[in-house]
Amino acid sequence: MSGVPDVSPAEAWAALGSDPQAVLVDVRTDAEWNFVGVPDLSPLGKQVVLIPWQVFPGMQLNGHFTEHLRKAGVTADSRVYYLCRSGARSLAAGQAAQAAGFPHAFNVADGFEGPVDGEGHRGRTAGWKASELPWRQR
Repeated sequence: MSGVPDVSPAEAWAALGSDPQAVLVDVRTDAEWNFVGVPDLSPLGKQVVLIPWQVFPGMQLNGHFTEHLRKAGVTADSRVYYLCRSGARSLAAGQAAQAAGFPHAFNVADGFEGPVDGEGHRGRTAGWKASELPWRQR
């Protein structure tokens, strides 16, 4: 597979439900997980894997990202769906993962919160939350 294709949040949810080996990796920061929320995969009998692509508050790249994938049980055979706030960091994380030997990478388009709406708010027009997929506060 070359490149990291975008999939909608609904497509990611369906794939996570139909493929026992599929994994959702949320690459946002711990601050985002704690204050914005995280996807809830419990209806699918799974847990989201939380590995930051960048480390808060300095936002430097996580130099151990692919090592953390391996420690979380992700393998070269895993179909991995990467999620961030809006789809940019998750794309970069998916590309890095592919380069490190995880070929089956997918970017969850519009991420957890999606773009800002006309009122300057996220989570209403696109993304995991706007798609009304399960999520929870940490």
